[in-house]
Amino acid sequence: MRNFLYRFSSAIARFMYGRNGSDQLNIALLWLYLAIWVIQLFTSRAAALTAVLNVLSALVALVVLFRLFSRNLTRRRAENARFLSWWSPIRCRIAGARQRSLDREHKYFTCKNCRTICRVPAGKGKLEITCPKCGEKIIGKS
Repeated sequence: MRNFLYRFSSAIARFMYGRNGSDQLNIALLWLYLAIWVIQLFTSRAAALTAVLNVLSALVALVVLFRLFSRNLTRRRAENARFLSWWSPIRCRIAGARQRSLDREHKYFTCKNCRTICRVPAGKGKLEITCPKCGEKIIGKS
């Protein structure tokens, strides 16, 4: 049995050599596929919507499989780079907002002029903060 699994994994590795495999865009498309599938579970009574979701999920699955087994690495990497240039700022904004919400020792203010986030210690009362980027005054309670 162990010999069979080793030969099988070696055969898969040989098959995938020179192919794109999984990247961040494929993982995002898989999450989209799962989201469509969950929505489809809850809308099983609406036949027209279910048909549209079936077609959409099939298209997403085909794109995932096409990208997974593609040998045109330069195009797949360019697609992934375009996706990451769009997704990375969103992901960083979400992660930053999560970190700010967990930080109980500081209060965060956003400059109305340049949208810079300024951090001050919590519990200091009413403060006048000068934005380090544009010099705008921010008045707030920490």
